[in-house]
Amino acid sequence: MVGVLALQGDVREHVAAVSSCGLRAVPVRRPAELDAVDGLIIPGGESTTISRLLETFDLLEPLRGRITSGMPAYGSCAGMILLATQILDGRPDQQQLGGLDVVVRRNAFGRQVDSFETDVVVSGVSGGPVRAVFIRAPWVEKMGQGVEVLATVPRRTLTGADAGAAAGRAVAVRQGTVLATSFHPEITGDLRVHALFCAMVREQAAVG
Repeated sequence: MVGVLALQGDVREHVAAVSSCGLRAVPVRRPAELDAVDGLIIPGGESTTISRLLETFDLLEPLRGRITSGMPAYGSCAGMILLATQILDGRPDQQQLGGLDVVVRRNAFGRQVDSFETDVVVSGVSGGPVRAVFIRAPWVEKMGQGVEVLATVPRRTLTGADAGAAAGRAVAVRQGTVLATSFHPEITGDLRVHALFCAMVREQAAVG
């Protein structure tokens, strides 16, 4: 059973994607609900708001504990920010969940008006490039040795524009049982990133 952190963001879209991949998906707002799931998705939204809500709903420490103990977790956009060990351009009071030995830059691609789409090749995902939607997205600036880069920004976008400073930046990473993407696969109808995470949940459940 996969939980979707239901404090803010694209909760319904992630629930639908997981369900389409053949696993049961449930919203998570309370520690008892977190205890019942085998994996958790942290959706996009506003990372500082989600950080505050994690404390308000008494989920911050329980979630840190579950991630440390090996529970599979997947974060998209704001979820990537929260799973990082360090954030650039964030609020000083923002809480991090850890799980990924990475430094991410918040709003690295610019403001809402700078949102864009492009195709990226994601390691471990077959069937060709994945359509990636970037909305006020982060990117990974630094990473530890245990982090695997699954996707980077191509030199040119779908419109043929030069990606500039974004080219080559890591936008999908994995470290053990933790997966993160800068982009939003839940809004494209392409289930392959969710299928990858569901496979991680099944694998970990079989081990545990």
